[in-house]
Amino acid sequence: MSKRRSIFGVIAVAALLVVSMGHAALSNSLGGTTSSTGAGALAPTAGCGKAPTLVSGTHSIQSGGKNRSFILRTPDNYNNNTPYRLIFAFHWRGGTANEIDSGGTSGYPWSFYGLRQMSNNGAIFVAPQGIGNGWANSGGEDVTLVDDLIRRIEADLCVDTAQRFALGFSYGGGMSYSLACSRATVFRAVAVYAGAQLSGCSDGSQPIAYMGLHGIGDSVLNISQGRSLRDRFVRNNGCTAQNPPEPGSGSRTHITTTYSGCRAGYPVVWAAFDNGHMPGPVDGTYTESGITTWTKGEVWRFFTQFGTTPEPTPTPTPTTGAGAIRGVGSGRCLDVSGVSQANGAQVQIWDCNGQNNQQWASTGATELRVYGNKCLDVSNQSTADGAPVQIWDCNGQNNQKWRVNSDGTITAIGANKCLDVPNSATANGTKLAIWSCHGGSNQRWTRG
Repeated sequence: MSKRRSIFGVIAVAALLVVSMGHAALSNSLGGTTSSTGAGALAPTAGCGKAPTLVSGTHSIQSGGKNRSFILRTPDNYNNNTPYRLIFAFHWRGGTANEIDSGGTSGYPWSFYGLRQMSNNGAIFVAPQGIGNGWANSGGEDVTLVDDLIRRIEADLCVDTAQRFALGFSYGGGMSYSLACSRATVFRAVAVYAGAQLSGCSDGSQPIAYMGLHGIGDSVLNISQGRSLRDRFVRNNGCTAQNPPEPGSGSRTHITTTYSGCRAGYPVVWAAFDNGHMPGPVDGTYTESGITTWTKGEVWRFFTQFGTTPEPTPTPTPTTGAGAIRGVGSGRCLDVSGVSQANGAQVQIWDCNGQNNQQWASTGATELRVYGNKCLDVSNQSTADGAPVQIWDCNGQNNQKWRVNSDGTITAIGANKCLDVPNSATANGTKLAIWSCHGGSNQRWTRG
């Protein structure tokens, strides 16, 4: 993932924090040409059934007397009779629409904050370019740009108007928050990464589904600023006020909290993580990666819960159904200790009992999954003999990739070592590790 000056360049902070908040009042409609619907109401656009003239790539548009630009991405298999989600992604200060589109050094897996990959060709994406590479929204001009873009896109492409979304990081998060305030009846939900009130908040009294993500160690925009944005929509959405738990410094984890008591269809979610000013943190490290970050999966799940648009086929799909993996030497099964579903729960051998903590599925991504969403994982990405094996949220990293070999051994691909019962033990509760492969019975496994 690109270490962009916008993410880590604290030099730009002063400019962010002095952006005027006194923008002119903005219209809460799109001039009647684009419908605004209640939660979950499918409303296809004029572009449905038409041969499109807009294609993927960079385009220009006149808005507010200025020539503005944007990058559009339509599904490779676009069908003009399918109403698609419409997702706006806003860049950070000093960033560009091209960086949103390209995904930086992480490439396609981080395009549009990773949501293009997650959508599996199931959404239309828009990356507007900010004036001066920012989102000052002077006089409401950036909100007007969004209004104009919606009109143009929906006149030409088939969009589900109940499925419009916005997200952005830092200054782009401030822009997404501004849309939550001023266009709550136009957008279904927003996600704000490490944001603050930087692009104004006209009106700001109506409910909208809201997700905030923020690092506890953010030295550019303090997490207190993100909490303040969140709390506006906790109130607007009628949620029960609370101080959601946040991870401790040094934990290198994240905690996601869904508020209770919210008005139906208007959830609020808060994801706090032990890291700094970034949109792509990775649990277990103090780095970021658009390839392995957990944020893209959680934001995609948040957006797609509002479900009138058909979901793409999820990937990866299991290549074998879930079932037991039995040790040849011990006769006991691969088992998650204590039937835990917590990240870091250790994996052991135990009497085979058919419970769900012993049901493992192989996937096309060379994972071994349990509970459907947890992966067999080598702790701390270690490659050393004796490194413990645990479960963790699936993230695509090499320490979660396993090759099942014809001789019954299971190789940890990242370490090139075998899943091993230490000291050839056979007792219930023996914790598993990786070890240099030797083909002994304590390293061989069978299905069922």
